Amino acid sequence: MSCADCLHSLRQASDKIDFRGLTRRALLTGLFSLGLPAFDRVANATRKKDPRRSRLTPGDQLVFAFGDRAGQAITPQDISVGERPEFAYPKDSATDTVRSRFRLNQVLLIRLKPEELSEKTRARSLDGLVCYSAVCTHTGCDVSEWIGPTQQLVCPCHASFFDPKNQGRVVGGPAPKPLATLPLEVRDGFLAVKGPFIGKIGFKKKK
Repeated sequence: MSCADCLHSLRQASDKIDFRGLTRRALLTGLFSLGLPAFDRVANATRKKDPRRSRLTPGDQLVFAFGDRAGQAITPQDISVGERPEFAYPKDSATDTVRSRFRLNQVLLIRLKPEELSEKTRARSLDGLVCYSAVCTHTGCDVSEWIGPTQQLVCPCHASFFDPKNQGRVVGGPAPKPLATLPLEVRDGFLAVKGPFIGKIGFKKKK
């Protein structure tokens, strides 16, 4: 097989490889063993834009992230008062692309009684429906737990507690800052992103 044929085969294979399970060192070692030209081609292939990795954009529709209804558009009526929050992802309505490969797009939808919300939270809500980043501001775990009686969001990794009634503020645990709020609107009967996150999303990586 000629060098050109090798590179062609490598380029085809690179589009199908899932590099997430490889360490940076193992990946670099393997690619350098194939030669720098091959390394450059694979590196370029991994940088190809994947629309699923793009950040959410105002106008995006919100869809269920998991479960039997994963990928389906969410209506305001789908979120009941006081129930466990729903994980959601934004979807580009023009292309039907769910932006699920960029983790910081993951959000939580919760409906609470409007009179129980702080003034600023109520102003950002839709009849008590609020939306927050689902990524803990401590070390980036999913804020996946819900305490119904106290209406608090909890990150199970290091027990950070957040108050969805008051701008996602930290009320316990090591998280350094509140969960960012995502403004919502209703478009054609479905929940959609009204604007960018209010507050910083994600967490600060340790050096």
